[in-house]
Amino acid sequence: MELYPVAIEKLIEEFAKLPGIGYKTAQRLTLYVLNLPRDEVDEFANALVKARGTIKYCSVCGNYTDTDPCAICSNPNRDKSTVCVVEEPRDVIAMEKVREYNGVYHVLHGAISPMSGKGPDSIRLRELISRMNGSIKEVIVATNPNVDGEATAMYISKILKPLGVKVTRIAHGIPVGGDLEYADEITLSKALEGRREI
Repeated sequence: MELYPVAIEKLIEEFAKLPGIGYKTAQRLTLYVLNLPRDEVDEFANALVKARGTIKYCSVCGNYTDTDPCAICSNPNRDKSTVCVVEEPRDVIAMEKVREYNGVYHVLHGAISPMSGKGPDSIRLRELISRMNGSIKEVIVATNPNVDGEATAMYISKILKPLGVKVTRIAHGIPVGGDLEYADEITLSKALEGRREI
């Protein structure tokens, strides 16, 4: 026996395809949307269609944009000699929220992951290498501090250092507000490696 009409079940299925959304949350979202006024539902649907139709990847850095190149790459006040390499477009947003970095970005759209069958050709490494035209002085590798992110960082360092580019890695360690007793051995090791004079 079906609990809902087919149209509602289909909407629940579509919401459940989103990352982090299980069946119960998809069900709540569906029932919420069904109770919205028609004009708000139309606005929501139009926003989805418009975003999917107008948002593309920047031809320079690979970030999401509605203009090409993106606002960061085309900003004359950004330091174009420093490139921060991140795994995903959402990482650019995280870096920008800090308001400390004034260079440009390169989005890989993933990481090297032999266990998942993703090698160097599966991510935007060729595009990164092609950006090394002599004007880039430093590449900051800001991949995630996990096995795939570390493998990607090491690979990037290996291919860029012979080109005469300074390759650095963001520091990892104990988060502000964290307690040493709850940190694992790898985190403590990275914190010791990244120590600096005060």
